Amino acid sequence: MADAPTFAELFDPDFLAALQPFSLHARRVARDGRPAEQASRDRGFGLEFADFKSYVPGDDLRAIDWNIYRRLGRLFVRVFEERQDLPVYLLVDRSRSMYLEDPPRIGAGLRAALALASIALGQHDSVGLFSFSGVLNIDAKAASGKHRLVSFAERLAALDERDRTDLTGILNELSGHRLRRGFLVVISDFFDPAGAEEIARALALCRHRLLLVQLVRKTDADPTLHPDLHGDIRLLDCESGDAVDLTVTPATLARYRESYREFNERLTRFATDYDAGLVRIDADEDVLDQLGVLFESGSLVV
Repeated sequence: MADAPTFAELFDPDFLAALQPFSLHARRVARDGRPAEQASRDRGFGLEFADFKSYVPGDDLRAIDWNIYRRLGRLFVRVFEERQDLPVYLLVDRSRSMYLEDPPRIGAGLRAALALASIALGQHDSVGLFSFSGVLNIDAKAASGKHRLVSFAERLAALDERDRTDLTGILNELSGHRLRRGFLVVISDFFDPAGAEEIARALALCRHRLLLVQLVRKTDADPTLHPDLHGDIRLLDCESGDAVDLTVTPATLARYRESYREFNERLTRFATDYDAGLVRIDADEDVLDQLGVLFESGSLVV
């Protein structure tokens, strides 16, 4: 097993500075949030005018538009758009498969998580951290403040390897938590024993806007790039310990490639059908360059 990045490696000033042009923009955020920069479904006495409504007893007299009253003889009050925070929930896979290779996929996953946390905290949104393997861990409850970035990076760096993946079960459990509706980012290789179809069903139950960050390697799609995958081999599942003996033949490789293609197509189809984001991050390449695809115009709209 390879080591995950340390705090010093993760909290890279140059990496964080390169995120400055990026922003998260919500179409609308759920009610009852903290004052911030995102457009809310609430109407009140913010700074941005939204509409007029007829006066009813109890309305603030300061909001009455007296010009309309002089013209029409009826009382209307000005309604303003409340600006609140977007809750961002980061769900990070810490199962064994994320730590297996060198460098491990968890490194790219943690950098992606820190990047999104930095962007959200920088614009006064709240960020919470969850991690999972076979169980769900609440590592940091959602809170806002730019000063939280250091402690958030420390919590990411403290995540260690756990046991097998149960992404479908974790998503079902998370759906039962009474979280304010927000933006859920799932960071994983998505290699769940239940398969892509069950993952899609569990994701569909989530109440939040979704971004899937799939951590991949070129050998996932083309196992011939792996120097050890030829002839008679024994494949060992690093999480369950199950072993399979097989001979690598052209027919075997063709079946594998077809299965992997169908797996990716199912995730892509889910993202399209449910208006979710999906980005595939190659763990061997620069994470920032790949995340930049999401922010082509400088802002990711969720």
